[in-house]
Amino acid sequence: MENIKVDFKNARLFEKNVMKYAKQVAEIHKKLHEKAKNEKEFCGWLNLPTNYDKKEFEKIKKIAKKIQSNSDILLVIGIGGSYLGARAVIESLTNTFYNLQEKSIRKTPQILYVGNNLSPNYIRDLIDYIGDKDISVNVISKSGTTTEPAIAFRIFREIMENKYSLKEARDRIYVTTDKEKGALVELAKKEKYTTFVIPNDIGGRYSVLTAVGLLPIATAGIDIDKLMEGARIAQDRYNDENLKYNECYKYAVIRNILYEKEKNIELLVTYEPKMHYFIEWWKQLFGESEGKEQKGIYPSGAEFTTDLHSLGQYIQEGRRNLFETVINIENSENDIVMKAEEDNLDQLNYLEGKNLSYINNQAMEGTKVAHVDGDVPNIIINIKKLNAKNIGQLIYFFELACAVSGLILGVNPFNQPGVEKYKNNMFKLLKKPGY
Repeated sequence: MENIKVDFKNARLFEKNVMKYAKQVAEIHKKLHEKAKNEKEFCGWLNLPTNYDKKEFEKIKKIAKKIQSNSDILLVIGIGGSYLGARAVIESLTNTFYNLQEKSIRKTPQILYVGNNLSPNYIRDLIDYIGDKDISVNVISKSGTTTEPAIAFRIFREIMENKYSLKEARDRIYVTTDKEKGALVELAKKEKYTTFVIPNDIGGRYSVLTAVGLLPIATAGIDIDKLMEGARIAQDRYNDENLKYNECYKYAVIRNILYEKEKNIELLVTYEPKMHYFIEWWKQLFGESEGKEQKGIYPSGAEFTTDLHSLGQYIQEGRRNLFETVINIENSENDIVMKAEEDNLDQLNYLEGKNLSYINNQAMEGTKVAHVDGDVPNIIINIKKLNAKNIGQLIYFFELACAVSGLILGVNPFNQPGVEKYKNNMFKLLKKPGY
């Protein structure tokens, strides 16, 4: 039985309009697989689920157990693709209040994040929270000179060296970076830090299934074998150039058709708060891949029913430039049954005997009908339940769909030239040498 199934019927498009892209998609399919053979094309993620470094994978699991045994906190230092993927997986597959649980219940370290902003308040609050707790650090950066994580690492490296002996501090710092070059490689060699490799043929936003994401994910107690198994299932399932049978490619095509119809904002919607950071990961994936040459769908997100009380009016009756892709988790791991009360002052007795998951599902169905009737097309991605295998499959689904969608749009989905603009301006203002 398929654990992920995409429903396109509420996208309000005719199949014949979709199939007009069949030849182009088949050509893109072949082009992608050719690109995957060339390291400089950044398409190594395409075959990663079957072509990953098995030795490093086992090293990740070994180090994760070590961190679990000697640390209260794993501090993940990174920004963008260097932390969003890990956080997306961890928060979708652990208790909603994972970091607030006692370690005796949680069993694994708290996973906290820094280097994803330049706020002194955030960093000072984090330092105060850590206090005397035992920590390990995983710093993730391809170059080692990205401003936000580099500043955070300098600060927390000093804290580690003051907190522990120099030898123990070195033993608690783990570096995920380029295999051969860059500031972090040089520092890791000098300090003899344990290192993990960011593959040269995989860009940051496509890197969650490499050591970039897998070390924090494994440290949180998530089964990374199952995660990779799900990705392998997706790699096999969506390796069909025939658009008629490939839901992943259909999603990419339908996004572009809707874009041509002036639907230039996509809301990735969830009714499950655990998926909040999955949406954040998805926003970077599509925003950084497609937003080029004055083109691209703007990727946004919403959590229903929460955001229906703040954004619902606009979605229903605002500008008609939106469409929604809804991630529907069909089966909840936990449930609550509504009971009747004698006074019924809140007028909820009509829900007696119904589960919250059922009520949540009916809210989704009612919202879908209202939005589609209001000219907001809906694509529904149905997932049987939240587990590592299904999340692995969903990650690969979106990575592949993003690549194909960008190539249909006519942009390079594997570079990000515009990101350097703000950095150059910032460096000039800070009087960095050479700027």
